Amino acid sequence: MKFSVSSLFLFASCAFGQTVNRTLTNGWGSTPAQRHYISADQAQTAINAAIEYANSISIPMNIAILDPSSQLVAFLRMDNAFLGSVDISIKKAKTVTSFNGLFPSYGLLERAQPGGDVYAIEETNGGLVVFGGGQPIIDPDGYYIGAVGVSGGTVKQDISTAVHAAESIGTTVKL
Repeated sequence: MKFSVSSLFLFASCAFGQTVNRTLTNGWGSTPAQRHYISADQAQTAINAAIEYANSISIPMNIAILDPSSQLVAFLRMDNAFLGSVDISIKKAKTVTSFNGLFPSYGLLERAQPGGDVYAIEETNGGLVVFGGGQPIIDPDGYYIGAVGVSGGTVKQDISTAVHAAESIGTTVKL
């Protein structure tokens, strides 16, 4: 029996009882202009906001911007930022994108503790980071377009820097 891509897609959407909007982020049936991904210009705006905030608190940071598919769009390691924090910043953003931007990287912290329902989740997906510094980026129209991950300071400093970066694109963050 031969299946077309459209019949497989229809089967998948019916089997799981969901209707799928093909123009959200995956690109099926849409033009590039209709897709909701962070642009290089938006990523640079977020990085600049993170740099400005990091400089204001005198903490060099590593700043990663990922699109909703967990692909790196932009990265900056500020002068004297910890080399070990490069990977952490990327994984903080990846933690956010792995769960479709539903929560910041610290959203799994309590549940990932011993006895929690997702204990050891940070060991999955090539390594996730369940403490603060990863933040979803929502554009002014309300679409999830990517994530920022920041590492180099304390968790509180990383969260504040990531929030400033996300807000520079239009995200409203309630801590």
